[in-house]
Amino acid sequence: EVYFKNLSKQKQKEVMEKNGNNDKLRVCVATCNRADYSKLAPIMFGIKAEPQFFELDVVVLGSHLIDDYGNTYRMIEQDDFDIHTRLHTIVRGEDEAAMVESVGLALVKLPDVLNRLKPDIMIVHGDRFDALALATSAALMNIRILHIEGGEVSGTIDDSIRHAITKLAHYHVCCTRSAEQHLIAMCEDHDRILLAGCPSYDKLLSAKNKDYMSIIRMWLGEDVKTRDYIVALQHPVTTDIKHSIKMFELTLDALISFNKRTLVLFPNVDAGDKEMVRVMRKKGIEHHPNFRAVKHVPFDQFIQLVAHAGCMIGNSSCGVREVGAFGTPVINLGTRQTGRETGENVLHVRDADTQDKILHALQLQFGKQYPCSKIYGDGNAVPRILKFLKSIDLKEPLQKKFCFPPVKDNISQDIDHILETQSALAVDLGGTNLRVAIVSMKGEIVKKYTQLNPKTYEDRLALILKMCVEAASEAVNVNCRILGVGISTGGRVNPREGIVLHSTKLIQEWSSVDLRTPISDALHLPVWVDNDGNCAALAERKFGHGKGIENFVTLITGTGIGGGIVHQHELIHGSSFCAAELGHIVVSLDGPECLCGSQGCIEAYASGIALQREAKKLHDDDLLLVEGMSMKEEEIVSAAHLIQAAKLGNTKAESILRTAGTALGLGVVNILHTVNPSLVILSGVLANHYVNAVKDVINRQALSSVKTVDVVVSNLADPALLGAASLVLDYTTRRIY
Repeated sequence: EVYFKNLSKQKQKEVMEKNGNNDKLRVCVATCNRADYSKLAPIMFGIKAEPQFFELDVVVLGSHLIDDYGNTYRMIEQDDFDIHTRLHTIVRGEDEAAMVESVGLALVKLPDVLNRLKPDIMIVHGDRFDALALATSAALMNIRILHIEGGEVSGTIDDSIRHAITKLAHYHVCCTRSAEQHLIAMCEDHDRILLAGCPSYDKLLSAKNKDYMSIIRMWLGEDVKTRDYIVALQHPVTTDIKHSIKMFELTLDALISFNKRTLVLFPNVDAGDKEMVRVMRKKGIEHHPNFRAVKHVPFDQFIQLVAHAGCMIGNSSCGVREVGAFGTPVINLGTRQTGRETGENVLHVRDADTQDKILHALQLQFGKQYPCSKIYGDGNAVPRILKFLKSIDLKEPLQKKFCFPPVKDNISQDIDHILETQSALAVDLGGTNLRVAIVSMKGEIVKKYTQLNPKTYEDRLALILKMCVEAASEAVNVNCRILGVGISTGGRVNPREGIVLHSTKLIQEWSSVDLRTPISDALHLPVWVDNDGNCAALAERKFGHGKGIENFVTLITGTGIGGGIVHQHELIHGSSFCAAELGHIVVSLDGPECLCGSQGCIEAYASGIALQREAKKLHDDDLLLVEGMSMKEEEIVSAAHLIQAAKLGNTKAESILRTAGTALGLGVVNILHTVNPSLVILSGVLANHYVNAVKDVINRQALSSVKTVDVVVSNLADPALLGAASLVLDYTTRRIY
């Protein structure tokens, strides 16, 4: 510790020598309102206490100078600070335009002040619109800026203003580790960020033991006891003024019903503040025996009031920050502080339609005592900040630098290279496996991931998201730019909404499932969803035999039977998204039962499940195995065994396959007579076994005008994944939609 203290002294000495031994650091502190002064005052006292190092100039503007808000500049004078300049910058008004005009007025007035003061550094606090004007003026006039409380997150326009000031500021003092990480993530120089804690905590943590009863009685009455009153402080939310006014009305109604002595502070200067005051007066708050309505309470006294209150309610940052130091219960209303780090003393009421929710929150919180929280500080912020100020070298270049993460150099601007690397994430949801692949514009499967398809909806969706995120990350390493996500799934799908309407029995818990929204939200990419049969047809249209063909049909022969119909180069979905359910064309009135509940469907004859069913019957009757075949005792009978037996001369197996081929062929004849395609593509693991049987049935059963149709076997290795990729690649690369 001694070593580091000596090292620090040596560094300060070097900085003083660089800056000139006789030159003090001229610091301008600009304060706009009562809230920011509570954070800036401890720093100002620290600067004033070291005149050998610093020269302090105080500029007061904003609501400090308005009577409606308590003329709070007087407390700065009471603290014995000389105010160098007073700037009237608030334009009276009740809407957002007044805030904009106030910023403009401040920008007009500040240059003259800064030209006269010529500070080495300006200290700006927080996220108010006045502070944005200060930071903008200083940055444009080449004055270094130290920003207090950057990197924090809340729920209103304040976030945007705070981060804008961060970009203008040269040095940053933050209060929490998370805020520090946010600043680093925003490309700020780590060497110019100080994690000091909140300056107001230096006062808070030494304040609670002082005399407080006289303060409580002065503001709330002689008969009030500690932990038996409420402090209310609520401001308008400028991004949703109407809703915040409604929330304020409900809060006052709840407080009236709760029937406890309550100190209500007037809101900040913001669009909507006058309307909130009108609500208070309409409800008679200023004359109600249980209420005390005040424009301003000095910070030292305010600390004592919240430290000993039964509860604090509202949407002030004070509630989620400073009050935690005392363990006082807090009810945080609405979205104004969404994202702030809070202690366990804070109960959030995000939205309320009636006063009941707020009243219930009061009943839960009032009178409790929580452990004290030190999230925002440990009471030693000011010494750290003063030390940080002393270390600033004024001879360093003024232009701030951003620490951007490394960016991969562009490899090529060749058009062929660009087209090759445009890619899609393809997802195939099968009855057994879940697969995700990166597929290039040329139909190359760059990377493929396979997992067993979970049985429950929650597990399945979680696995899809996990695999997609992993694949999207890997895409960067293989130089692929992901344009979107395409999903191929069994069942009936509404592709317009990205919803699985009804699933096949092969995929459980997969009906009325919105796939587009969660995946698009997680990956920030467009998502397309379609039936697996339709996807197979799209794959053929883009990469296979269907390329350039105006009218064709694809039939998938696998675990089930599916397909897709392309008519005049476009996929047909039908009025209720049930077109091309080719596996459920009925070819026999008294045929075997299908999984859909009907009888005699093609799928009941020719699918992998149907062949497995027939193979099991033969095996149970000891009629499956022939010479040259063997099965292990634990081996499950499958369609492959039936095909193998037929190849080895098992006549019963041959008969079953012939019947299956005939059923499929009759279905194809029905398709030819209905949509008259010029091409039929058989896809899937059973296609080679059925192609000749289908051609024979067409020659025997079809009308002469359609007998010339071409029947081919797909040459695509993975039509489901390629079809899912086609959903993305066909739409994202179109010039006209």
